[in-house]
Amino acid sequence: MRKSVLLLISIFLQLVTIAQVSPKDDDIIKILAIGNSFSEDGIENYLYDLASNTGKKMIIGNLYIGGAPLSLHVKNANENAEKYQYRKTGLDGKKTTTKDVSISQALSNENWDYISFQQASPLSGKYDVIMESLPELVRYVREELNPETQFVYHQTWAYQHDSDHQGFANYNRDQQTMYKAIAEVSKKVSKLNEFKYIIPAGTAIQNARTSSMGDTFTRDGYHLQLDYGRFTAACAWYEKIFGEDVRKNSYKPEKVTELQAKIAKEAAHKAVKKPYKVSKVKL
Repeated sequence: MRKSVLLLISIFLQLVTIAQVSPKDDDIIKILAIGNSFSEDGIENYLYDLASNTGKKMIIGNLYIGGAPLSLHVKNANENAEKYQYRKTGLDGKKTTTKDVSISQALSNENWDYISFQQASPLSGKYDVIMESLPELVRYVREELNPETQFVYHQTWAYQHDSDHQGFANYNRDQQTMYKAIAEVSKKVSKLNEFKYIIPAGTAIQNARTSSMGDTFTRDGYHLQLDYGRFTAACAWYEKIFGEDVRKNSYKPEKVTELQAKIAKEAAHKAVKKPYKVSKVKL
């Protein structure tokens, strides 16, 4: 009996030790998004490649439910619901998807450096709605993690000017109104003292729309165009997380032209410099 108790104590202490290991003790940047299809657009495609191109090691996870608002994530957290697709890009760049995963399970899967939070796109410019759920979700996640894990907030993008998305009505079906609302919300969120970074993907896309490419950065009016659209968002993530000028990163996706890549990087770079205001891209 005594041996069994000692064994249980030993196992418990080992688990506590693992939990207390700082995510900074390795040279791998590990990011987990509690998100939806907009986090898929932002981090699942070209962020790993940008990092790999400059010799950086990354692991990227996305807890995916299409269209999920913060309120649903809170509900799932409180119920420990195994409702997510856990999409993971490993150290080797290979992607896996595990179905029926809970938030808690994904949080314990890696010693994460960053956890990303975001609101569903129709509500991403509605601060009062966001604050009904964000503090509770942040509190839940913080209790599950190493205290050195840092939080980021993913600023999503406004819809295309002619989008038929039902949620566009929240912004009078006007792109500028939607962008300004999202920018203002993310600026307020930055002052909550919970988030290390605001990832200005929304401003990067809005900047890119001022270029010669115009309002072509979505594929259906709201999800990002698969190549240069997603690449623009990934560039914003890269520069903000790593603190390096993405314009000096030589990587570009195969299907993205030199001009498109240059516009994407310039738009992202300007967004990191001014995350809450549109900067023109003269390309």
